[in-house]
Amino acid sequence: MAVTALLIALLPLSMVWISKDVSKYRKLVWVGVFLTFDLIVFGAFTRLTDSGLGCPDWPGCYGLANPFLAHEEIKAAETLMPTGPVTMVKAWIEMIHRYLAMTIGILIVAMAGVSWWQWRKRNPFRRIVSPGYPTLLVFFVCLQGAFGAWTVTMKLQPIIVTGHLLLGMGLLAMLAWFGGRQDQALQPLRQSGAPINVLPHIRWMAFLSGLVLVTQLALGAWVSTNYATLACTEFPLCGGKLVPDMDFEHGFHLWRELGKTAAGHYLPFSALTAIHWVHRNFAFVVILVLGYTAYRAWRVTGLRTVSTWIFALLALQFASGLATIYLNFPLAIAVVHNAGAAGLVLLLTMLNYRAKFLAAPTRTY
Repeated sequence: MAVTALLIALLPLSMVWISKDVSKYRKLVWVGVFLTFDLIVFGAFTRLTDSGLGCPDWPGCYGLANPFLAHEEIKAAETLMPTGPVTMVKAWIEMIHRYLAMTIGILIVAMAGVSWWQWRKRNPFRRIVSPGYPTLLVFFVCLQGAFGAWTVTMKLQPIIVTGHLLLGMGLLAMLAWFGGRQDQALQPLRQSGAPINVLPHIRWMAFLSGLVLVTQLALGAWVSTNYATLACTEFPLCGGKLVPDMDFEHGFHLWRELGKTAAGHYLPFSALTAIHWVHRNFAFVVILVLGYTAYRAWRVTGLRTVSTWIFALLALQFASGLATIYLNFPLAIAVVHNAGAAGLVLLLTMLNYRAKFLAAPTRTY
């Protein structure tokens, strides 16, 4: 598997190497951002197609490097349970997800390796990229990999899958921040279009927006990992009521098996309703806070583009969320909804970075 991932990683690494970008290191970081975004979207596809256990062991597939080699084992499992979690298609979906994750890990190790090499050579490059941050990224991606392994070995336990998703979003934010540092090193941000005293308020609003978004991401992940998407099939009502019957105790008990209560009984439908209803209604808080933040930031020239995109993604998230309910959870729309969430993480990270450094354009960290 490691050899397969290395061969896959050679493609983006080669693209970076032959590129004519002023800073190949900057190019490498942004390629990492792009692939991490793709990984999150493909991870959503993996989860939504019930392919998370397409290969029921880790890191290989029945102890082998790919589903081709595990063909007999997969076919035997599929024959016993044709609609079960193990099929040839699901096995390939799961393994492609793992290959992509390992590829990103290799890219991050390359970032850390280059930074340490330049630092030991006392190259002027070390003033732009110290090895501390990329080394932190290596530890973070290892933690993400551990959660990926536990997702399989603990049979899709909701709290583990939720943590895996949140760590993926965190990795995307950290890489985007790192990419902003590389952009800042080449072309420092310059404040214009608004009084300088406006920026502290925008910074605090951007930070608050980040906290609100993380909360909604956790709620959304909890909906997805508990398969509560269709617990409410109408809007704004749920089960014919504005406030339906809900079981918060069982719904939000974190440490339990998938579909079970902490006592081992089947999870009542009212618990799924509670999970869905909280995520749905907290979305209005997200729209209010992020919308106001984007409105204030839009007045600053250096923040106008990212603010416009935040407005657009908020509208897309609202529309795709409604479509998921009214169109009975179509796969494509559900994947788009997850991609929109990742897009908001990316944009809010960029907004936080730009708001912070517009007031201090000469800093690069």
